[in-house]
Amino acid sequence: MSMFSERLQVLIDPEQRDRLERAASARGTSVATIVREAIDLAVPHDPGSKRAAADAVLAAAPMPVSDIDDLLAELDELRGRHR
Repeated sequence: MSMFSERLQVLIDPEQRDRLERAASARGTSVATIVREAIDLAVPHDPGSKRAAADAVLAAAPMPVSDIDDLLAELDELRGRHR
């Protein structure tokens, strides 16, 4: 996760605030997260960089992976949970 260091103050109307709070509550996140995500959607990073990243992933050599049950168990272990 990136470190946030810039503060932005924006005035919104009460209905907009209500919508933000409802969306945050429904998703179990903060209003600030919803606002940051909305900014990223409205003003995306350089689309060329996402394309280059996708191209790099698609061009990577195939690699062996475990079966799905082993992968899920590994993810659970990494998250600190056990099945």
